[in-house]
Amino acid sequence: MTELLLLQAVRLKGRISVEAASVCAAIGVDEARTGLDALIGAGNAKAAGTSVRITPEGRERLAELLVQERAGADEAALEAAYHEFDDHNSALKSVVTAWQLKDADTPNDHTDAAYDQGVIDRLVALHGNFSPLLERIIGQAPRLAPYAGRFDNAVRQLRAGDHSFVARPIADSYHTVWFELHEELIGLLGRTRADEAAAGRAL
Repeated sequence: MTELLLLQAVRLKGRISVEAASVCAAIGVDEARTGLDALIGAGNAKAAGTSVRITPEGRERLAELLVQERAGADEAALEAAYHEFDDHNSALKSVVTAWQLKDADTPNDHTDAAYDQGVIDRLVALHGNFSPLLERIIGQAPRLAPYAGRFDNAVRQLRAGDHSFVARPIADSYHTVWFELHEELIGLLGRTRADEAAAGRAL
């Protein structure tokens, strides 16, 4: 499972450090370094400075592993969970839009602390509502277990006052983790991001 966890993390991040791989896979830094070295040794990843990127061979290997994973999953249960996820996805899109825009013509410059806190409160409430569904999804696809800790960490950082954990792209923000989980669910159901965009579900 570690090979799949790390290959998927490298693909989703584009390039990944050992420390970020450790977080994404919920493994120790030393284990993450060993795992990434193994991917490089097999030709499935390559070093890019202090980061690692996936290779075409790695994408092929990842596709094989994901097909194997899908074969062992309860597709009907995942499909039902995904329909529920869609409602939460719509709620998160609304929260992120509110974080970026006060209204259609007014960007949020983040100088109104009360407004920003209201948006964060909405996000924390969404997290509480979504967590039971996430547990059920993990029950169907145990490899996704690290996402629970990553979401929890984003909420902890927000409560501690670091508002970059709402939607900052280069951080493990709530929006970043959500986007990656959405990608995972799309893949588990054998769909594509283009399919979801056409259906209005892409985030």
